[in-house]
Amino acid sequence: MNESIAKSPRIGCKCAVIVPRVLVATLVLLAIDCMACAETTVVVLVGAEGTLEYGREFAVWADRWRVAAENAGAKFIEVGRDASADRTDRDRLRQILEDEPVDGADELWLVLIGHGTFDGRVARFNLRGSDLTDAELATLLARLRRPTVVIDCSSSSGPFINRLSAAGRVVIAATRSGNEQNFARFGDYFSAAIADLTVDYDRDGQVSLLEAFLAASRRVAEFYRTEARLATEHALLDDNGDGLGTPGDWFRGLRASKRAKDGATLDGHRARQLVLARSDREQRIPADLRAERDRLELGVAELRDRKDQTPEEEYFRNLELLLVELAQLQERVDRLTD
Repeated sequence: MNESIAKSPRIGCKCAVIVPRVLVATLVLLAIDCMACAETTVVVLVGAEGTLEYGREFAVWADRWRVAAENAGAKFIEVGRDASADRTDRDRLRQILEDEPVDGADELWLVLIGHGTFDGRVARFNLRGSDLTDAELATLLARLRRPTVVIDCSSSSGPFINRLSAAGRVVIAATRSGNEQNFARFGDYFSAAIADLTVDYDRDGQVSLLEAFLAASRRVAEFYRTEARLATEHALLDDNGDGLGTPGDWFRGLRASKRAKDGATLDGHRARQLVLARSDREQRIPADLRAERDRLELGVAELRDRKDQTPEEEYFRNLELLLVELAQLQERVDRLTD
């Protein structure tokens, strides 16, 4: 499927249904349903396969993303598995990103499946035809001011974190540097984890981006251990905009337990909030309330990260204010979802 779009109807989103003489209470519930229907777009870019064996693997990974996106009610767009005489895959991706809305609460997930290279200066994602560089992708994404996720499953993908990192954006790379140039298996495990409720570590009925990242990272490490091979890939996650990234083995549970030597803020807080397939309860939360809850939870997490650098009185005063706001908002959410 090349640049194909599959869109599943969202059950419960009844914005276009007109019911005469409907009860006011029902109208309110329908409005809440519609507010919760913020749509996620998943774009999967399949790169040059190199060999038939790799091509078969990449197809499996891409198909998993398609199924996961459709089951989540997301819009799914794939580029790279069918040839076209008029446009290159690079041009197709450019057009897709240019057509995407700039603002809004709808999330954009971009998944790169394939091989990558790094010449010591420029990182490239290998396509049929002209490759996609880290600088070019950064330019394509620069116009977007909406929640954006980039998952680069290719070898030598580490530099994409440095180049793409930005506020409001989560970037995941299969390798920690451009010098990890061997075939990366991270994309296999990640595509399997994104819809696998066995990696729902916090038991909230859904798999977050962070949970999928941690599960894939652990399975990659287990593969190299089991095969008695030297690990040639170490995935990184960046969601705080500092361009550094945090590896999966720095986490204990869903919280980073190690701290960088230079005191840099660790990642994971925002990735924990992003979910491709939301639970039934989460879908009933209006998008504006979910956004406000996420803002407050991020505030609490970031404040706790700075605890050692904050005067004690100021720390507890600010923490109390955030927790009170969060508790009040949670009461509103509970009334709508219980």
